[in-house]
Amino acid sequence: MGSTTHTNFLHALIMFSFIFFGFTSARDTITSSQFITGSETISSSDSVFKLGFFSPQNSTNRYVGIWYLSESDITVIWIANRNQPLLDSSGTLKISGDGNLVLLDGKDQLVWSSNVSTNMANSSTAQLLRSGNLVLQDNITGQTIWESFKHPCDAAVPTMRISANRITGEKTRFISRKSASDPSTGSFSASLERLDAPEVFFWVNGTRPFWRTGPWNGRIFIGTTMMSTGYLYGWSVGYEGNETVYLTYSFADQSAFGILSLTPIGKLRLLRYYNRKQVLDIELEISDCDVYGVCGPFGSCNTQNSPICSCLSGYEPRNLEEWKRQNWTSGCVRKEPLKCERMRKNGSEVVAGQVQEDDGFLKLATMKVPDFAERLDVEEEQCGPQCLKNCSCLAYAFDTGIGCLYWITDLIDLQQFSSGGVDLFIRLPHSELKNAVNNHKSSRKNTLIIAVTVGAAGAIILAACAYLAICAKHTRKRRVKDS
Repeated sequence: MGSTTHTNFLHALIMFSFIFFGFTSARDTITSSQFITGSETISSSDSVFKLGFFSPQNSTNRYVGIWYLSESDITVIWIANRNQPLLDSSGTLKISGDGNLVLLDGKDQLVWSSNVSTNMANSSTAQLLRSGNLVLQDNITGQTIWESFKHPCDAAVPTMRISANRITGEKTRFISRKSASDPSTGSFSASLERLDAPEVFFWVNGTRPFWRTGPWNGRIFIGTTMMSTGYLYGWSVGYEGNETVYLTYSFADQSAFGILSLTPIGKLRLLRYYNRKQVLDIELEISDCDVYGVCGPFGSCNTQNSPICSCLSGYEPRNLEEWKRQNWTSGCVRKEPLKCERMRKNGSEVVAGQVQEDDGFLKLATMKVPDFAERLDVEEEQCGPQCLKNCSCLAYAFDTGIGCLYWITDLIDLQQFSSGGVDLFIRLPHSELKNAVNNHKSSRKNTLIIAVTVGAAGAIILAACAYLAICAKHTRKRRVKDS
């Protein structure tokens, strides 16, 4: 009997081990023999992320997605079939005969596929990693042949990349949802552009710029005040050879986590967690001046001014009537041509019997630099002189993280900040530079006169108050003596 009991115990132990370890090894994977359907899910090995079926708020459509901690509209970080919803509760996510990860509806019709060319019949596995990345791997070589992080939707999480290949033009884009209840592709998208000085562009319908971050200088994007809020730290730009540039972010503290999503109206929403508890939910505001090119070419935007748009010094509105109606899109034009333009036209430095004086640069502080910057590999003290030698150079700037930047096209999408930004030096003909300097001095003089006048008036009032106080004191003393 003891032998029978011992045998039964071994059988039970073997069965338990098979069930337990089989379940454990399968809990984060989909294989050729293991799939998910209905309310089933798989989880990352730390149980932080789940992959399964869900329906958005106020919708009966069904989608396959990955979510953080618990399923809700704001925690879903990836959706497989965002443009092809299941219309009922049927559906199966499985490995197909050719090794792809596929979603089938209740009639076994293909709804979505990882769609990679593969000859891995019955030899691939889909695994949900601790990062939230769903990867399709070749079981024989261990090679990753597809991953969800390279096919993002509207949300970015740590270690995910937004990238661009300067040779092929291939880009990883984030695309907003249409609405909270409709996760299909919306109107707004984000991509990495201007790869010599990388910056993130946000687009309307994929073609019209909506707003941009300005160039990356190794620490921050210098064209947005959002970076100074402290909410968007942890970003870095990396390179894969000479071809691919990518942007990613991470937290030094492994207890921290964030979801940065592009909302249906083109704003950024940041969810931050600490020890798996939500500690922040903020939508980063976009000002009227953040909208791309709102003041047109050679116009500058300042949220502190009314109206917000003005022409750069040395420029005037291209269409004054439109400008008066606060339609600034046509921008501004030069009042006077540059010296080299006059020389090109007249073939001489002498105009009306006078030798034309050289152009110069006017410094504009705390600026968002214009779009279409070019880079020049020179030291700071050579940045201006090199620009001046080039008749096409209209402005320059120098940032210690980026180096020398210069512009040979219309200066578009300028903004003046109350702090931050960089010093931008715009090229002006000598006459306009002189006028700009005189206007600046006059402005300072008027300010000084006002300050001195107010100060003198204040001093007179204080002196009068002091005199009256002394008189009152002497009067009280005489009254005491008389009494």
